[in-house]
Amino acid sequence: MTTTENSATAEHPTTAATDPTAPTTRPTTRRLGTTGPSVSSPGLGAMSLSGAYGPSDDAESLRVIHTYLDAGGTLLDTGDFYGAGHNEMLIGRALRERSREDAVLSVKFGATISPTGMPLGFNGRPENVATSLAYSLRRLGVDHLDVYRPARLDPEVPIEETIGAIQEQVEAGYVRHIGLSEVGTETIRRAAAVAPISDLQIEYSLLIREIETNGILETCRELGIGVTAYGVLAKGLVAGRSGDSGGSRGMFPRFQGENLARNRALLEQIQGIAAAKGISMAQLAIAWVASHGEDIVPIVGSRRVDQVTSMLGSTAVQLDERDLARIDAALPVGAAQGDRYPTALMGQLDSES
Repeated sequence: MTTTENSATAEHPTTAATDPTAPTTRPTTRRLGTTGPSVSSPGLGAMSLSGAYGPSDDAESLRVIHTYLDAGGTLLDTGDFYGAGHNEMLIGRALRERSREDAVLSVKFGATISPTGMPLGFNGRPENVATSLAYSLRRLGVDHLDVYRPARLDPEVPIEETIGAIQEQVEAGYVRHIGLSEVGTETIRRAAAVAPISDLQIEYSLLIREIETNGILETCRELGIGVTAYGVLAKGLVAGRSGDSGGSRGMFPRFQGENLARNRALLEQIQGIAAAKGISMAQLAIAWVASHGEDIVPIVGSRRVDQVTSMLGSTAVQLDERDLARIDAALPVGAAQGDRYPTALMGQLDSES
């Protein structure tokens, strides 16, 4: 066996053909807005593969990525600050023996962190766009990114300048499409006036439904911008996680004290729907997000292969009008208790202003 073959075996330990636990359900295909790429739905969120919600194991993480790709998944969502670059390097390893066309790489940039990983702010200056992109391309081992987006709005930099700098990278061939993340309606319109925007990444779940009423979803649809929904499992609340489950969950108000008890009680009201269909609450939550429009792509984090199998199984779930009505009655907009981020971080969300 050659050195290359040894490397491929180590990096790609299982495939759908050899692993009896591999998913049997394939993702669907959706397009990110009217100008963006076709991607698999649900997409794979990679943040948890770098310790965000508890310890992670690189070998298992590589199996997670390969299992998703082997099942027909394409959309890999990451950020250059996830694990201070670890996440991008991990994905780069996973893609090393594959065709570049196997994956649609969506990358967030601009978040600044301390040596301990704590968030410090955001840097959306035009000169930072090229620098951050250069590091991402090197860590991922690719010559272009499919979607590149500022992680948040830099309050010191007009969005037009940040988007204009990304558009220069589009014209240079290093980026294919431009996305946004956690911004409000005015910022969306200003960004779209500079360059085509493929999608807005924003939190949307059974417990976080504000985009339905605050104009964000309506604006995206008016402008032909897709939505990539993160936090679909409410950061683990849907699966019964608590603030002491590991990682950063304990810092989120919705995992604290009476808020946690209230939010769990809300979700218990719809467990009967999942039970009647013979599915998990996680699959119900993913299917619910996906049911709200072909222009919405759920992004779901997974740390284990069985979670990938469960995630992809959600594509077979059918929610009828009666199911959706029961969910609406139990979990209306604003029903969840507690902010979705700590106070300091809520102040950094243009989408909440």
